[in-house]
Amino acid sequence: MPSALFVVSEEGYWGEECVEPLQTLDDAGFDVTVATPSGSPPVIDPTSTDPDAQFVDEETAERVKQAHENDERLNDPTPIAKTDASDYDAVVFPGGHGTEWDVNQDKHARQLLREAVEGDDGKAMVVCHAVALLAFAEGEDGEPIAAGRDVTGFPNEWDEAIVDENDVLPDGRKMPYWVEDEVKAAGGNWDAEVDSDVSVKVDGDLVTARGPASSREGATTLLDELGVETSA
Repeated sequence: MPSALFVVSEEGYWGEECVEPLQTLDDAGFDVTVATPSGSPPVIDPTSTDPDAQFVDEETAERVKQAHENDERLNDPTPIAKTDASDYDAVVFPGGHGTEWDVNQDKHARQLLREAVEGDDGKAMVVCHAVALLAFAEGEDGEPIAAGRDVTGFPNEWDEAIVDENDVLPDGRKMPYWVEDEVKAAGGNWDAEVDSDVSVKVDGDLVTARGPASSREGATTLLDELGVETSA
């Protein structure tokens, strides 16, 4: 049975970006494990389950909420430090603003990404704000994983529409950095394809997806890269 490790934020993950890939891999017969930085249950961004916020429709919001509350894997995760990328066929990093405070800054998450994209086997999929991890994680050559890679992720112009003039998010936290800026500074070939409905990039063993609307296509692309046939 193929397997995947999901590395999910305790500071606010975006529901669709986790649940959509997780259920897509479930449907493909994957054994999925969930990990968080400390091993505590991940915290969901409440906006991602609130249709009134106009970022998610009612059907998706309800499906995400049910998964967050009832999926045993999300409610009983393992600490990142106790995981090894070589034990899985894929390592998935869902996004959400919360990743800027924990997953992207976690040395064990960086190690997982490096092992997934530089090992002999396995793939990595990174979504939305988690894409900044590519700028902070270094490969064996000491260069950022992002360097020279074709990458998509959550673009500056979308974050500009969310934060205030002081880069403060609606929940009162100041964004510590901007994903697009960090990836470009690390030498990544950034193209979020903002005029397209979805944006997914493949570069070697790395799959990146722009945001919520791209998370399902990112997951199906990951399956294609792994050579897994699906009925869809």
